[in-house]
Amino acid sequence: MSLEHIALWDKCLAIIKDNVEEVAYEKWFVPIKSFSFENGELVLQVPSHFFQEYIEENYTELLRPVITRVYGKGIKLYYKVTVVENPIATVNVSSPEKSATVSRNIRQALPAQPLSPFQTPEYEDLDSQLNPYYTFENYYTSDSNKVARITGEAVAASPGHNPFNPMFVYGESGVGKTHLIQAIGIKIKEQNPRARVLYLSANLFQQQYTTAVVHNQLNNFINFYQSIDVLLMDDIQEFAGKIQTQNTFFHIFNHLHLNGKQLVLTCDRPPVELEGIVPRLLTRFKWGLQVEVERPDYSLRRDILHNKIERDGLVISDEIVDYIARNVTDNVRDLEGTIVSLMAHAMAFNRDITLELAEQVLARSVRMVKKQITIDSIKNAVCNYYNIKPDKLVMRSRKREVVVARQVAMYLSKKHTSTALASIGSLLGRYDHATVLYACKTIEGQLQVDKELQKSVNEIEQMMTA
Repeated sequence: MSLEHIALWDKCLAIIKDNVEEVAYEKWFVPIKSFSFENGELVLQVPSHFFQEYIEENYTELLRPVITRVYGKGIKLYYKVTVVENPIATVNVSSPEKSATVSRNIRQALPAQPLSPFQTPEYEDLDSQLNPYYTFENYYTSDSNKVARITGEAVAASPGHNPFNPMFVYGESGVGKTHLIQAIGIKIKEQNPRARVLYLSANLFQQQYTTAVVHNQLNNFINFYQSIDVLLMDDIQEFAGKIQTQNTFFHIFNHLHLNGKQLVLTCDRPPVELEGIVPRLLTRFKWGLQVEVERPDYSLRRDILHNKIERDGLVISDEIVDYIARNVTDNVRDLEGTIVSLMAHAMAFNRDITLELAEQVLARSVRMVKKQITIDSIKNAVCNYYNIKPDKLVMRSRKREVVVARQVAMYLSKKHTSTALASIGSLLGRYDHATVLYACKTIEGQLQVDKELQKSVNEIEQMMTA
């Protein structure tokens, strides 16, 4: 075969070199070789499919006029992808801050020789990248995350052999999704230390994929991930728009699922709201369980705060815990961050942790969206708690349950609003100022001795502010 085609391609490279930056030229054009040129068909040899796709997406507008100028009009361009017989396995599957241990494990795990399709490769153990603190014992539960907790424990008890595969956990940032899926991984490792469990973010997977294709190690990359028994992946929404990464993950997903391996994924939204994800991958997210982790409710926020306080060896009064729990409502991170800020301020200024300090810290560091409490919202909360219709609350009924509910409503209206007593009486059944004052004093007195009433009033207040 004539080698003239090589000289022609060298002419193209000389033109291209004058039209792109030196770094881009060295990275994306020097590796391209001319394979053949016959009958108006030019075949260029490139290192990988990724390389080919990158050239087509980014440099087609440059290549077209250059090839026409050197080879003539009507040239058809084809690509031949180089097949590497024995690539060196050095895929780094670790995060930057944990690279040393994990990178070494993975390099040892990946086979140096081409894999036989009829032979199961042997892999050494690897660092699962699990935080030992993120256990089920430290994962506090309420109605906001109860379903996710129960199904997570079921997955941990029988990974890959349960109706919840994949388990797709979604919710806003900071509500505890990462804690939950790592707790699943830790429980599985406790039960079966030899299980190949791996936790990572979708963003890190994307970085690894790019590195693998650039260095011609995609087969090794895929083989490694197909060897995982339990794959825990955070923030799957990061795949949006990254089609090649999605396609590769699609094949890994299929292999793991088909072979009874467990997948647990987290996302900041349900699959139906995801954009930029290829349909065939999106359907697989819907195969198993889709479960939401909601914002922590009041009781869960208190549990989280008490746990953080106990863990850090602090002494903080229930009044301060209650204040924080009522005002920091977005997520777990804000709750724990508030305790850290309180501790830092107390140490810096050598003062006790008081309610005043808590108010100052929250005002500076946390976005507090305080629900506006009105007579109507109090009335609704009281009626819901006592299971009384609103119209009965304002009627002049002498039934004990109605009287108690009305007096509690009056007491809470005086406590939580600046409404005059006469106006409170008017809004709660056309009672006068003296009646409202009597009701408030009655409830205040009973609260000193009646623990059941204390519990009821606390729960009604939670309903008002939740």
